[in-house]
Amino acid sequence: MSAPDISKMFSSKIVTILFWLFLMGSLTLFFNGYIQQRDNPNQALVAANSGSGEVTLKRNRDGHYLAPGYINGHPVNFLLDTGATNVSIPAAIAEAAGLKKGTTSMVSTANGVVPVFQTDVDTVRLGGITLEHVDASINPHMSDGVVLLGMSFMKHLDITQRNGVMTLRVPVSG
Repeated sequence: MSAPDISKMFSSKIVTILFWLFLMGSLTLFFNGYIQQRDNPNQALVAANSGSGEVTLKRNRDGHYLAPGYINGHPVNFLLDTGATNVSIPAAIAEAAGLKKGTTSMVSTANGVVPVFQTDVDTVRLGGITLEHVDASINPHMSDGVVLLGMSFMKHLDITQRNGVMTLRVPVSG
């Protein structure tokens, strides 16, 4: 084989390898976005509903309602949990949001009875809904980065759920 033939064969292999790397990278990005959308179909919630006083959420593939939001201006991911008495915040998120640990109490969770610290959250924002001075618990036993948005937040709202969609509204006072 002559030098130009080897060079041509080498160039052809490089182009083929680059093509496959590009294709695999593109597929990875596509499916990563697809999986994230299935896990949390409400990712664009905050931008779409800013200031409206109403939030509409789609149920994810596991039957849960997840949504981005803010605790004291710190971005978080909420899991709406009507079975939780209070908003329950993992310790790492509570620290990042500047929350102070209050009195200790024992609470029953899906993982048994655990000690938590009571706290008051200045602001909780979910889309266009912002509530102030929300009772919450700092749970040092929660390991993932999801905040349980419990009834201490949701009791202030009108909630409807139908066909995999949950709508939360600030009640009209009158």
